[in-house]
Amino acid sequence: MTPLLERNEQFARTYTPVPLALPAAQVIVVTCLDHRVDPAVTLGLKLGDAPVLRNAGGRVTQPIIEEIAYLAFLAQRMSGGQLPVDSRFEVAVIHHTQCGTGFLADPGFRRQASEATGVEEAALAASVVGDPRTTVSADVQRLLASPLLPPGMGVSGHVYDTETGRVATVVDTRYP
Repeated sequence: MTPLLERNEQFARTYTPVPLALPAAQVIVVTCLDHRVDPAVTLGLKLGDAPVLRNAGGRVTQPIIEEIAYLAFLAQRMSGGQLPVDSRFEVAVIHHTQCGTGFLADPGFRRQASEATGVEEAALAASVVGDPRTTVSADVQRLLASPLLPPGMGVSGHVYDTETGRVATVVDTRYP
């Protein structure tokens, strides 16, 4: 941790605080917690641009949906009860190639992971990203089907290729 704290000291020397406000990019990013997948780096995000929600696989789970609902509520409150007409928010779900959750597709591995972590096998199975194009499409549909998603919020699904560094759009419902 020492080198990281030293880097933080360098960061803090030129740091300018960002006030609590609507995210500048008007997007909420949902992605994997994999250390190779950092949306600040891969998408060029800066402080104040976008909230980033991360979990194993970047899957749209009920807790992720609830966080998005809260962020939408907070944005509405911060804008005086109604978002400006030109501020169409989007949720960008980003899965990636070579995801470590792919190991959970194997029942024996999943059973061992469940025993080691205490997480139910069904929950582990739900986090599998084998084919990221398929899983990101399913997650976009799950998010769109949720009654907690605010009306007018766009949703898009993307795949980050860990070999090339490119993000490709798979599903885009922003402009139906």
